Amino acid sequence: MVHDRRTSENRGRAAELAALWYLRFKGWRRLALRYKCPVGEVDLIMQRGKVTAFIEVKIRKTPAEAIEAVSPRQARRISAAAQHFLARHPLAASTACRFDIVALSPYHWPRHIENAFDGDQ
Repeated sequence: MVHDRRTSENRGRAAELAALWYLRFKGWRRLALRYKCPVGEVDLIMQRGKVTAFIEVKIRKTPAEAIEAVSPRQARRISAAAQHFLARHPLAASTACRFDIVALSPYHWPRHIENAFDGDQ
């Protein structure tokens, strides 16, 4: 079981880095990678222009499975972590904020879903 967990964690970290570079090529700037706080965690916090995106990265067999993998409970934890981040970064708080998903799956380009969920689920 420890091996499976470590493998999953390594796969997730690789997915986060792939999503990070994908978004950077699209013109996004990284504010935080794996932002953790007592109330939750956000995989990527990125900014482009006057938009700050709190991004959950999911890797599954298909893009649809990756999108569906973000549960309402997880969305609430991401939202809480986003509030924590914004309270400590006033410049980011002055931008339009949203919650996105980057879905990764084998043999597919990354799929960036903007405004994937509301922050108050």
